[in-house]
Formats: sequence, C-alpha cells, structure tokens
Amino acid sequence: MASPASQQVLVSAHAGDPGALDTLLRVCRPDVRRYAQRHCLVSDVDDAVQEALMVLSRKLHSVRTLAAFSGWLFQVVKRECRRLGRLAIAYDPWDEAAVAAWAARHSDDALRMDLVSALQSLPPQYLEVILLRDFEELSIAEIAAQLGLTAAATKSRLHRARTLTREYLLAD
Repeated sequence: MASPASQQVLVSAHAGDPGALDTLLRVCRPDVRRYAQRHCLVSDVDDAVQEALMVLSRKLHSVRTLAAFSGWLFQVVKRECRRLGRLAIAYDPWDEAAVAAWAARHSDDALRMDLVSALQSLPPQYLEVILLRDFEELSIAEIAAQLGLTAAATKSRLHRARTLTREYLLAD
C-alpha cells in the first residue's frame, strides 16, 4: 500500500466508505494469501484468508495508526493461522475408531445417502475435483489440466474436499 492512491483508499475505508473498503479488500487479498501460505497449514489457507479479510472489514476502524496497517493485518492473518492450527491438532479427521463407529451405525443404503448429502454440501470447486479424482479416477495431472490449475492447487483442493466430506460425515 505504498502508492498515494492506495493510501487514499486506506484512509477512505478507515473513515467508513464502503466502496473504498471493497477496493481495499480486493487489493489486500493477494498479500494476505501469500502470507497465509507461509504461516498456515495448506488446508487452512483459504479459511485464514477469509477470516482475516472479515476481521479487516469489521475492525479497520479500530486501527489507530494507518501507517501500521500492514503490520496489523499480517498479525491478524498469523493469529488466524495459529488458531486454525490449534483446531487441527485438537481434531483428528483420520481417527479410524471414529470412522469405524460411524460406519457400524449405518446400513449400506444410509451410508450411500449420507455420502450423497456430504458431496452435495461441498462448494462447487471442491465437488468438481473430488468427482474427477475419486469417481472418474483421473490423475492429479489430468485434473489440473482440465481445471486449469497447478498440480499443487489440485492436490490442495482435493485434500480440502476430502476433509470437508469426512467432517460432514463424522459430525454428530
């Protein structure tokens, strides 16, 4: 945010201008994402970025010195990455005992219906990648080429899709 135009957007957003806040969120998003990618687990990057931008939109007015805005925003991202990391440690989505107990409580038909519901609950970008990999049995490279993504982004989406599906299925 070094340019005078960027500084004016920050000042306007701080003063409560909704258009300036929208512009500020769009301008900050790539930097927030890069910072989150360095400080978060791969599966938490999207959540950390979204939460940090929500905090920015709600609490920008509380920043007393706009010159410290970047440092404040990166601290918000770092704090969110740590929070999500603590949640990941406390929650083990691969707990085989929980999976076995869950599966034992369901008939084959109920399992199919629950899986359909879990897949329908996924955001479109996650549903698409899990269907291509697990149902059409495409390779990561084939999926990446079809979706116009890198292999790393494809793997990340697939991991997130599977994690969300598992969380949905194992939720009490």
